[in-house]
Amino acid sequence: MPLELKIKDRKAKIEVLHQEDSTYHVKIDGKEYHLDVLQVESSVYSVLYQNQSINLEMIEGDNPNQYKVNTRADQFTVDVIDPVTRYKSSRSNAHKSIEQIIVSPMPGRIVSVLVKEGDPIEEGQTALIVSAMKMESEYKAPISGVVSKIHISAGDTIRGGVPLIEIEPQSR
Repeated sequence: MPLELKIKDRKAKIEVLHQEDSTYHVKIDGKEYHLDVLQVESSVYSVLYQNQSINLEMIEGDNPNQYKVNTRADQFTVDVIDPVTRYKSSRSNAHKSIEQIIVSPMPGRIVSVLVKEGDPIEEGQTALIVSAMKMESEYKAPISGVVSKIHISAGDTIRGGVPLIEIEPQSR
């Protein structure tokens, strides 16, 4: 699932296409890159790209979706515009409450999606299975209704806090 980052005055769309150990295959604004990323200290990362290494220090910013990044040559702020933030801002008068959305609490990989858009779903019914930290977890519907939007598919790598499935409440 793509993320949008705001770096200085520029916005970039970033998607992790594949990750194995410290190797990442990513797409940034439509262009694909192979990166090797190692955490060398608690907030310091070494990024290897085309035999060049860049060390980044990432410090949490003023909110959970913001980081202060230091390199040898530059300092800048990175704002992560995640799907939840984008969704909330696009729905300022919020027609959907957060209870109508199945959200991932942590990063992981989608093992299987057990519902399709338009399917009826009951409160407590398993909608998808996610693998995180070498364990599989069932994500259940928080309400009864109809699956209105599926943002992911099997095999996707996800970040924590992103919407996975939206449910339209059952009319009473």
